[in-house]
Amino acid sequence: MSAQRLSGARRTQGFTLIELMIGMVLGLVVLAAVGAVFESNKHTYTATESLGRVQESARVAFELLARDVRESAGNACERDLPVYNVLNDTAPWYANFNSGLFGYDGATAFPGLGFGTGVADRVNGTDAIELKSSVSDGINVVSHDPSSAQLKVSTVNHNLFPGDIVMACDFGQAAIFQVTGANSGTNDTIVHNNGTATVLPGNCSKGLGLSLPANCSTNGNAYAFGCYRGEWESGKCKNNRTWPATVSKLRMTRWYIGNNARGGRSLYQATLRNTGGVLGVDRNEIATGVEEMRLRYLLRNGLNYVEASAVTATNWTAGEVLAVSIDLTVRGTDVVGTDGKPLQRRITHTVAIRNRAP
Repeated sequence: MSAQRLSGARRTQGFTLIELMIGMVLGLVVLAAVGAVFESNKHTYTATESLGRVQESARVAFELLARDVRESAGNACERDLPVYNVLNDTAPWYANFNSGLFGYDGATAFPGLGFGTGVADRVNGTDAIELKSSVSDGINVVSHDPSSAQLKVSTVNHNLFPGDIVMACDFGQAAIFQVTGANSGTNDTIVHNNGTATVLPGNCSKGLGLSLPANCSTNGNAYAFGCYRGEWESGKCKNNRTWPATVSKLRMTRWYIGNNARGGRSLYQATLRNTGGVLGVDRNEIATGVEEMRLRYLLRNGLNYVEASAVTATNWTAGEVLAVSIDLTVRGTDVVGTDGKPLQRRITHTVAIRNRAP
């Protein structure tokens, strides 16, 4: 064989087994390094995403809960108005307006709704709060005829319907009643007759004037909202003296920690629903992953925030709670913490009650 042919044969030889093994080892080392970087980046991304979800749940929870707390016990007229409730049955929580704010410690169940293990049931051992107020943007009252139980308002688009529980107020008093007749979009008259013929619980009287004890006769105590001191005479305001008055739908909510459909816990809000004149309660999941809620209250002339169990019935009804400290524990779903558990954050927020600010 010539030297030229031998040289060509050498140039076409393949890798040896040792060279192939070394190449494979080096390739595996590179793949392992790439895999480690990928896994690290994946873990970082998952942790960041989980933290983002935790923060978002906390933000939504505080934003919506704080709004209801801030507006609790408020009305569209002025603070500290005497309130007269003419509803037939004040046993349901949404019909009882003795206090615009009421707190429950972890051992105290809601009236009419105990602790439970089902979806949307309240978790035993967690605090809760009940909040009531009138919608701040009330509808102006043009005239009020107490004898016919008719409130004429400034717009036909008042968005009030038979069965709605509302509050009328002026600078003299406020009254809570159930709408018995209204046609939003076509008519500007709101009717508040007595009886329970069409809606429940209905009104014990069509008279909305303050009365102690309550006057539940058919006409009750006549009071004309929009007339100075409610004085009504000969089909009009006495001496033609008037002052501003509004009517607005009541907002009643309950906030609590409940069981969600995924085997965890969430922050829930229970709200009143009116379906064709039939009242019911919706329980809505607001923020997932909220494991715990601790609520404490600042009393007038108090030095420290106290638990609900330390607030007396008189404190609640007399409006002596000025602010609420909300402490939420929020947990993620992914196991990405350095302790081998899901991320968890505890966040505290203090909310002053606007209607009771000094």
